[in-house]
Order: sequence, then C-alpha cells, then structure tokens
Amino acid sequence: MAGMTLPLTLPTHKWSMHILKFDSESAWVACLASLWRDRLRTQPSLRLCLAAGHTPVPVYRAVAQSVQAGWVSFGQAQVFALDEYGGLDCEDPGRCANQLRRSLIQAVDLPAERFHFLRPEAEDLQQECARYDQVIEPGLDLVVLGVGLNGHVGMNEPGTPPTAKTHWVQLQPSSIQAAQRYSPQPKAPTWGLTVGLKHLLDAREVWLLARGQTKAQIVQRIVKGPITPQVPASLFRDHPNCWLVVDAEAGSGL
Repeated sequence: MAGMTLPLTLPTHKWSMHILKFDSESAWVACLASLWRDRLRTQPSLRLCLAAGHTPVPVYRAVAQSVQAGWVSFGQAQVFALDEYGGLDCEDPGRCANQLRRSLIQAVDLPAERFHFLRPEAEDLQQECARYDQVIEPGLDLVVLGVGLNGHVGMNEPGTPPTAKTHWVQLQPSSIQAAQRYSPQPKAPTWGLTVGLKHLLDAREVWLLARGQTKAQIVQRIVKGPITPQVPASLFRDHPNCWLVVDAEAGSGL
C-alpha cells in the first residue's frame, strides 16, 4: 500500500491524533488531494484556513488541477490565509497571500471576495487582527497547516498560549531564516500577523502536513513528546479530528 495509518495510543487523553504515513511524495499528495475533493463535494461552502510555504504547494497544485478538470469547485467556499509577513510590499512574492494566489487561488474558481487575508500594512494592527477574528468568527471547517522546524503552526511560535486569537508575532530565528526563501528582499521579515491557536484548535478538522527528513525530529516530538505550548503542533493531539500526514522521511522517527 502507498500509505497506512500508524496506531497511536495516548491513554491519558480523550482524543488521539490520526497519523497517515506514505512511502512517496506522490502518494502523499494524491491522498490529500482526494480527501480535499471529498470535503468540498460533501460541503461546497467549506470554510478553509490555508498555510503558505513550501510544504503544501504540491497539494494545492493537485487540487487546482482537480478544479480545472471539473471534478470539484470552490465556487461556494471561503479561503482564509493563515498568516502574513510584516514589512513586505503588497506585491512582494514572499507575502503569504501572494504565495497562496500563485499556488492555488488564481487556478481555481474561488470568487475574489471569498479570499480573506491579513493586511500588516494597516495603521492599527490590533484593529486589523480584531477585524480578521470577526471574519473567522463563524468558525473554520478545515485547517491545512505545515509543521515548522520548531513545532510552530502558522506564526504561532513556541510558547504561544492556546487561547490566542489573531495577533502580532515576533518571529523566532528559525522562522526568520525560513522566511528568507520566499522573498527576494535582502532582509527577511522579522514579524508578522497570524491566526491564533484558539481558532485553529476550534476548527472542525485539522491537517498537519510534514514532508522531508528535516521534519523528522519535530514530527517525533509532536507525536511522542509532551503536549505543550512549547511545541504548538503537539496541542492538536487533543483535537477531536486532527490528521498528521507525513511522507516516509518526515515520519521516519515514528
């Protein structure tokens, strides 16, 4: 089989994280795209919160191909960008909203007014975060998250309280280094705005995605280490409907 569910027993907690591990990236992508099509067909008005970055890009492209083939539609859906870097021009390719536009939004039939994103250029950032909270308030149906090297999800860095809503973030060094890959600017962003852990943990379904050997250590900590805000992704072990989906390299420590 291309993929299998790995059993995980956490007897001290009510919920257990579902884990899918695949022996190739192509199988990893195919499964996620198939699940995504199923969710959209079942609930065309799906409210999705999506991460930018390299990890989910192959999945986004596969889903876009499904839309172009007429298999599924985003016509009634809503998409919320998970986070946004501060200090970058609106047209900078490193902006998270622009990454999502390139990899998914421009290739699907999502109405423009149904794509929501944060504006770190706003004069009052606290008000901007409150605005985004209000837009999200009805709740999120599906959240797609990449797992950071330090266990962050979105820009919710280690130590972020699980009660946090949309907020301003000072990025940690590993996140600043990762941000450098996305923008041509010589200086990487050092801060940003992000949907908080409260909205993510309240979502009806969560997918945590990881691929590549560099993610093996943090994936092992997420699954086998303590549940702690110091590894934000570990908090989803207490979520009633969370899937950790990894390729063979990222899951090598499980």
